Amino acid sequence: MAKKISIEGMSCQHCVMHTKEALESIGASDVKVDLKKKCAVISNDVEDEKIKAAVEDAGYEVVKIEEASEESGSKLKGFFKKIKG
Repeated sequence: MAKKISIEGMSCQHCVMHTKEALESIGASDVKVDLKKKCAVISNDVEDEKIKAAVEDAGYEVVKIEEASEESGSKLKGFFKKIKG
């Protein structure tokens, strides 16, 4: 089950990488972090408490964790393809 994490406190690409690394360190896979939308999406099921602790230890605030719809995951994948291209 994919999850969408709403995050406050990120302000630059360094914050994005720091958040991504924090989530990957707890076993989150296919991590996508969107600075503009202030969120991250992970493709696997990691306990909410672990997610919150990892993001807060990285210095950011978790506002909400919810199940990510297939549509939001697809939109983010397209977003990151545009950045890379």
